[in-house]
Amino acid sequence: MPLNDEARTKALSYSESQLAMIERQCQGWPAFYMVQGPFGLKIWSDTDPVKGGVISWTIGGWEDRAPLTIWMDGRPHPSQYAEHTRAGFTTGNWEGNTLVAYTTHMKAGFLRKTGPPSSDQSTMTARFYRHGDILTVLAVIEDPIYLSEPWILSKSYQLSATPLSPIGPPCVTAFEGGGESVPHYLPEKNPFVDEMTQKYGVPRPAALGFPETLYPEYRKRIAVPK
Repeated sequence: MPLNDEARTKALSYSESQLAMIERQCQGWPAFYMVQGPFGLKIWSDTDPVKGGVISWTIGGWEDRAPLTIWMDGRPHPSQYAEHTRAGFTTGNWEGNTLVAYTTHMKAGFLRKTGPPSSDQSTMTARFYRHGDILTVLAVIEDPIYLSEPWILSKSYQLSATPLSPIGPPCVTAFEGGGESVPHYLPEKNPFVDEMTQKYGVPRPAALGFPETLYPEYRKRIAVPK
């Protein structure tokens, strides 16, 4: 992942125990969790009852992901001072047979469940390609606060006749015995920093999200410990 130094430091302070706090149990994920989470996509359109054109496409939500509405009627993105939500604000247009969607106004959150952060200035450009029964979603996430260059994700879905709810089960909070402070790790105290090195022999610099590790040429610069 192309994390900058600030993002790397914040990620290494993250403790999964934070999710036991009542106020964090239902905090949800930003829109780009759509191409990461363990769920399918239910997609439907809303049409203009007079002209018959598509006003928007909606991608149903899940327990920790809000529904994503892609506005197709040409409306502009709101002011930078407008409310930021988990789903953000998305507009779309067609480029040939490809639906291109641009999302802004997402709340700060996480890029992955291991703690890499995303800021409320992050944006996502998603492209939806359909080839027969296969839908491929390519998402490009940009974040001027925590990413040193764009982060690219992709995922493919196969059409299924299995009924899928447009929204997941409700998130219900419960006291899990945590304290009042936010669990975290102090600098240089994260016990999992060498997990990839110990299990798979991946050198620490290659596992900590430096931008240069994204490229094939980086393999020539690392020496796998024996």
